Amino acid sequence: MKAYWWKILGAVIVAYTIIAGMLGHVPALPILHESIRTVYYHVPMWFAMLLMYLISVIYSVKYLSSNKPEDDFIAVESVNVGIVFCVFGLVSGMLWANITWGDPWPNDPKLNSSAIASLMYLAYVVLRNALDEEQKRAKISAIYNIFAFPIMIVLLFILPRMTDSLHPGNGGNPGFAGYDMDGNMKLVFRPAVLGWMLIGVWIMSLRYRMRKLEYKENEVA
Repeated sequence: MKAYWWKILGAVIVAYTIIAGMLGHVPALPILHESIRTVYYHVPMWFAMLLMYLISVIYSVKYLSSNKPEDDFIAVESVNVGIVFCVFGLVSGMLWANITWGDPWPNDPKLNSSAIASLMYLAYVVLRNALDEEQKRAKISAIYNIFAFPIMIVLLFILPRMTDSLHPGNGGNPGFAGYDMDGNMKLVFRPAVLGWMLIGVWIMSLRYRMRKLEYKENEVA
């Protein structure tokens, strides 16, 4: 039971934030109105994605020094799970943008940078599938991953702040935490970030174990 406490915690937190996010009180704000509830899902998706990509690049570095297949498995499965969170983050953001800005994808630096970063990690998956030799695939994709992570950070957090942007927290716009979110919302938002991160690690660990079993079966065969 001790080994599963964080999984139970993650599931409980996510269940709490979904229920509280749908039923809890939100401030009456112009334009945003009830759509501000999307922040409970949109932003935690990106935090979970960033955690997955961070784990991936750490294990890519470890693989290059250890050559252990297990390190490569964690790296690739972290990217796979991160891409899933990325898709949910993009979709929820598009729905929110359509309500608040009247366009699901306006010509905004933050959104365009997010699209480029997403394509960059999709290219990682394509690169792995294009290489047949196992060790060559692992090494090349690890090197690609190490370069992709800092570029992604620049695209998401540095470039949008250097120009005008509709997105909160960029281009001089205040972020939601200090402007629109009241104390009640923070009691839901902050646990949501932690909960989805834990769920992301849980999913990644399951996929890692499956990939490891497949690897051992192929070795025996």
